Amino acid sequence: MADENDVEDYGSDDEVEMTAADVLQKLEEAWLNEKFAPDLLETKVELVECMLEQIQQMEENLKRCKKGDFRIIIHRMEIDRIRYIISSYLRIRLCKIEQFVHHILEAELRRGDEETSRLSNDEFKFAKDFTENLETHLKNVTLRHMPRNLQSIDKDKTAPRPNMNSYIFFKVNESQQGVLVEEETDEHENEVVNLEKDAQHIMRYKPVSTLLLNGAVSLI
Repeated sequence: MADENDVEDYGSDDEVEMTAADVLQKLEEAWLNEKFAPDLLETKVELVECMLEQIQQMEENLKRCKKGDFRIIIHRMEIDRIRYIISSYLRIRLCKIEQFVHHILEAELRRGDEETSRLSNDEFKFAKDFTENLETHLKNVTLRHMPRNLQSIDKDKTAPRPNMNSYIFFKVNESQQGVLVEEETDEHENEVVNLEKDAQHIMRYKPVSTLLLNGAVSLI
């Protein structure tokens, strides 16, 4: 299992020290959040890189174990579990990038200097290359055979976007007061709820999306 005595530095500004077990727990939470969120969340590439280094260290430790040591089997199972989480997390993100690539890149262009990018450097390059290849393929296979007035596509109207109104199941990590669930309409007033710590709810994603980004809630 991940050695809880191994301390890792995680975080850019605060340099928060976390054990390998803490990093793995954060990675599992990021994986589940990404799996159940309809849109692309902020990248947690630092967690992935940290656990890849931990796996390498665990592999080196296993080489020093005596042949037939029962602990080898246990540690191998843990390494396989961590690798599965990492690969699944990255695969889910790539699938979202492919599905919503225009929306994601547009959001990246509009991002302010103080806002955190949702893409890692490698993911951004992948998104750009994917878009260029997709457009080239579409032009060569389809558009060039169409009438001139139909050879352009309004991507803002045709590109798929994540459904921010889909329902998600989440757990409250920090109590939140006065969360706006439904905005005021002609027929209904504003609907505001209080979220108590450790409570679980089913709700539309959009009202709690910002709470997910700051860690106040976790998807389950």
